Amino acid sequence: MKLNKYIDHTLLKPEATTKEITILCEEALKFDFASVCINPTYVKLASTLLKNSDVKVCTVIGFPLGANTTPTKVFEITNALENGADEIDMVMNISAFKSQDFDLVQADIAACKAVLKNNVLKVIIETCLLTKEEIVLASQIVLQAGADFVKTSTGFNKGGATVEDVKLMATTVGDQIKVKAAGGVRTKNDALEMIAAGASRIGTSGGVAIVQNQQHNDGY
Repeated sequence: MKLNKYIDHTLLKPEATTKEITILCEEALKFDFASVCINPTYVKLASTLLKNSDVKVCTVIGFPLGANTTPTKVFEITNALENGADEIDMVMNISAFKSQDFDLVQADIAACKAVLKNNVLKVIIETCLLTKEEIVLASQIVLQAGADFVKTSTGFNKGGATVEDVKLMATTVGDQIKVKAAGGVRTKNDALEMIAAGASRIGTSGGVAIVQNQQHNDGY
């Protein structure tokens, strides 16, 4: 198993500098991670730095609340693609989901996937805000909407990925779509536990520490 290829090397904190994003991309190239995951303002830079490599450029949409309107999310995705994004991690409309407006939630995701076509769409359901029953339902909606991944967390709320939630999501979607675990995955053991639970991708700011089997204590 190539652990490095499970990792979306992530830097989403608001105070991230151009220099830090550049270092992130250099690390992603050195360790051949699956992608870098950065805010939309840095997509063009990351795309330039990672040109001619197989490290993907991933960015976040409707982040971190998911409460943007669908046309806003669609525009964000269109702009990100124009700037060189390969993959999109969008936040589900959590408020609409909690209001039981499930048709809106599914239509929102489907509209975003329609713009992406063959590009990968990962949908963050923010598991720490959901009951176990809601995690199952949200995962089913993500699947039905045509997304490629259901993802645990933004890393900006009260909790991140848990082995229990990843197992539940993986069981719900089976082999039809994939699961991404993000938020609080800081060690090699953390990553391996998430993969064993069913995760096909790991979102973490500690990618280097994980592949070098060291502790990482900084955020996402």
